[in-house]
Amino acid sequence: MKKNGFKRGLTGRLLVYVKPYRGYVVGAAICSLLYVAFVLLGPVLYGWAIDAMIGAGQVDFTKVFYMSGGFALCVLLAFASQKLLNNFVNSLCYKLVRDLREDAFYSLSAAPVRYADTHAQGDVMARVVNDVDIISDGLLQGVAQLFTGVTTILGTLVVMFVINYIIALVVVLLTPLSLFVAAFITKRTFKNFSAQVKVQGRLAAHTKEMLAGQKTVVLFGQEKQSLQKFEEIDAELYEIGWRAQFSSALTNPSTRFVNAVIYAFVGVLGAVFCLMSTGGSLVLGGMVLSGFTTGMLAVFLSYANQYTKPFNEVSNVVTQMQNAYASAARVFEVVDEPGENLEGAEHIAKVRGDIRIENACFSYEPDQKLIENLNVNVKAGSKIAIVGPTGCGKTTLINLLMRFYDLKSGAIYVDGVNAKDIPLDEYRKMFGMVLQESFLANETVAWNIAYGSEHATRAQVEAAAKAAYCDFFINNLEHGYDTVLSSNVSVSQGERQLLCIARVMLADPPMLILDEATSNIDTMTEMRIQRAFAKIMEGRTSFIVAHRLSTILDADLILVMNHGSVIEQGTHAQLMERRGFYYNLYNSQFAK
Repeated sequence: MKKNGFKRGLTGRLLVYVKPYRGYVVGAAICSLLYVAFVLLGPVLYGWAIDAMIGAGQVDFTKVFYMSGGFALCVLLAFASQKLLNNFVNSLCYKLVRDLREDAFYSLSAAPVRYADTHAQGDVMARVVNDVDIISDGLLQGVAQLFTGVTTILGTLVVMFVINYIIALVVVLLTPLSLFVAAFITKRTFKNFSAQVKVQGRLAAHTKEMLAGQKTVVLFGQEKQSLQKFEEIDAELYEIGWRAQFSSALTNPSTRFVNAVIYAFVGVLGAVFCLMSTGGSLVLGGMVLSGFTTGMLAVFLSYANQYTKPFNEVSNVVTQMQNAYASAARVFEVVDEPGENLEGAEHIAKVRGDIRIENACFSYEPDQKLIENLNVNVKAGSKIAIVGPTGCGKTTLINLLMRFYDLKSGAIYVDGVNAKDIPLDEYRKMFGMVLQESFLANETVAWNIAYGSEHATRAQVEAAAKAAYCDFFINNLEHGYDTVLSSNVSVSQGERQLLCIARVMLADPPMLILDEATSNIDTMTEMRIQRAFAKIMEGRTSFIVAHRLSTILDADLILVMNHGSVIEQGTHAQLMERRGFYYNLYNSQFAK
């Protein structure tokens, strides 16, 4: 990767986010210039005050009073300008961080399912939360410090050359030493910081996985192994972080040392000029220069310190910006994730539910074939069961029906229309889906049931809950339907699944997909749910992925899959008569 060009690209992209808030940028720039102006004016005033106090019996108290008052006013105004500058910069950063996070989350929401399947959730969360903060702290606020520092350097140089160009020239000639040291060190930090944020993402991903599967970890006695892996990643983070922080920490003291040398040169050279000044003027090599007074020496020393101090700050900013660029690269990888194509020119006014799959081919990996030349013809209103051993392609077929993944070749037709020609959001609303894994948000029970049915009334929500046989436990919750499903609320896996079933019943879609929808429900409740499903499936095309074959005996069509292909299809009676793969599969579950 060409880092320089890459950084320029990142900077340009960040500027796009800054553009809507250019008013804050202008305000920050004005405050920065005012701050530098007051900082530069202050030393001149107290330098004049010092000169007004030199000489026995020649103290000009009036001038000392006014100069001291002016210096105090400059300090106050500089403080006020810096405070306003910080407010402008913080407002800009907070708004930009908000927009960047929203875009990242929007990309995640619009990204295909493949992205979620192939990226660790903890790492993605670290990018959206931690890396965006690093961009704000290290890059945006750093730029403000950089602008103020550069302005201070340039302003100080101008004043120093006006006071005494010889000493100013010495300072300028020695300055590259500080820049060289800073550049030499910071050049080696970007690689370490890039590696650091990647390991931080791995650590976050492992931590999330272990917390999510804590019961499984404890059940199999894998606590030590889990801790060992955590310690290995943590140790790697320590080594990389130590190198990154150590190299970056060298920058400030190294530049401070060089700047201290410059300060010493100014002090010694300025003192010599003061001693050589006679009669109010300085004679050097036959040249007569303006006098160099004690007050001027104090001013010059102050400026020399002000001149070198921003280099220390700038060196720190450069280090932070290296880290920020590494984080920005990770964040924009999420923002740039292409979303699904939602467009389509075909619309189905009233969905009947005819499904035809023609010569469908699909694989998750190019070199690992899964589904080859799949052909299925489903009539509207049919109840279709999909059975087969683990890994045969049942869930993959459902993913293809829902267009979570696109076919490599072939087509899926709904009522004679190619699914790819139907707008994706419109297409997916044709299906209601209940999965083994229950998704419930940290919201009220009523909100979760009405998820996807925004205009549903409370009466409709409660009716769906009764149809799904979950109103009995909802009413036993502390606040009933208004109970927030947080970690403090005790809701079993079976009850969570009932709420998801109620959600689908409320949505009332034209077609249904049930992927082991009653796997976490007791036998008695399952019998009731099956009756409820039978009612809701009337007149609807329904796909049921089942492992317990006893639940699909009344299916209009059973698709028997193995190795990605439909090897048998027919009713239960027809398949049992053939005494083939299904016959053996059925008998294996009911063998005496």
